[in-house]
Amino acid sequence: MAFKREFPNTYVIISMILLLCAVCTWVVPGGVPQTWQVFSALFEGFIKHSDIIAFILIIGGTFWLISKSKAIDAGIFAFMKLMLRLEKKTWIRRLGTGNIVIVFTCLLFSTFGAVFGMSEETIPFVAVIIPLAIAMGYDSIVGVCMVYVAAHVGFAGAFLNPFTIGIAQGMAELPLFSGINYRIFCWIVLNITMLSFVLWYATKIKKCPERSPMYNFDSHWRSHNDSFEVNMKTSHKIILGLLGLTISAIVVGVTCFEWYLPQLSALFLVLGILTGITMKLSANTIANDFIAGCKDIFSAAMVVGLASGIAIILEEGKVLDPMLNSLASWLEGSSRTASLSLMYAIQTLINIAIPSASAKAAITIPIMTPFVDMIELSRQSMVMAFQFGDGFTNMITPTSGVLVAVLGMARIPYTKWVKFIWKFILILIILGFLLLLPTLFIELKGY
Repeated sequence: MAFKREFPNTYVIISMILLLCAVCTWVVPGGVPQTWQVFSALFEGFIKHSDIIAFILIIGGTFWLISKSKAIDAGIFAFMKLMLRLEKKTWIRRLGTGNIVIVFTCLLFSTFGAVFGMSEETIPFVAVIIPLAIAMGYDSIVGVCMVYVAAHVGFAGAFLNPFTIGIAQGMAELPLFSGINYRIFCWIVLNITMLSFVLWYATKIKKCPERSPMYNFDSHWRSHNDSFEVNMKTSHKIILGLLGLTISAIVVGVTCFEWYLPQLSALFLVLGILTGITMKLSANTIANDFIAGCKDIFSAAMVVGLASGIAIILEEGKVLDPMLNSLASWLEGSSRTASLSLMYAIQTLINIAIPSASAKAAITIPIMTPFVDMIELSRQSMVMAFQFGDGFTNMITPTSGVLVAVLGMARIPYTKWVKFIWKFILILIILGFLLLLPTLFIELKGY
């Protein structure tokens, strides 16, 4: 019987790295061999980062309830209906209703990616947005860009994302969401680039739909473009208002009052409960749905605990310092720019094998933190190198479960997607490096 070859999942990859680190404690001079400690690393990792894990679970439960309410879906359709009514106005016609909808939708999902780390949550929206994109004269690729690409550009250029910045800064012992001003600037630059690219492609397709590589494949969506509408209800308006208030409270609390995970967790928990009450759900249903959301996101929490064990094994095995000293001596004499470039390249390459942001943060940040201190780079620069290196290649790597799911939902073959997106990814990688360089010379809040 032949065994089917398959790419190992995140847990297997982290476990392999964990075992490799344990082996290193036996061979690196001065190491303290680790044996049974490998099996206790998960428990110790959970204890070490219990605050981050609890935060992740609460967010998962809250957004499960918001997703169930269909409030965001209804908000998008309400905006589109408004645009159609306003199309009679001259200035709207000149800008183009389609262009306005694309810009608004892209910025909406990019904001969700930047603030809440929206990633897996984009999958159901693909089935909502693609029919709308095709109805406006575009193709399924434009629909995926409006949701998935926008959210992941926001994810890469995030300023409040708890799954990248929150975890990475917490592990690097930086003030939570510090350096937000420069991160917002980076987010704006990345979004201008993304919108320019998407609007260029969308305009080309609208002029001649047959030029789309997906024209024949999109016949499925053209025959089902009226089946996904969600009408705005009073409950949807209330939930969207609560979401807006939560976002505003986070921005004010983090920037003005130095709120940390306990306060932010409380905000999300209240948002989830109020969302359930607004939907007139019973207390038991709210609790069950919240738990379902926790279960859905539990894999990310498990990754944080398991991957944190890697740093624990290296620390307890007394091999972290020799490894860092070796890396530092290898880079001795290199400029700070070269060192930052190397970290960016490492994070980008690791992302191909481990698309999980929380896993990469837990694996790399504890190792990189003392290293950047040794070579006198700021920890903020390190976190941004992780952030950009983690985000951009998610949109092309075949190991990303979210990408595979989105393309499957959109009925876009992977080869056609790569042919469309690779140049844009290359532009983002280069732009990310250029945005990293100022962090060598400007002081961000924190250190």
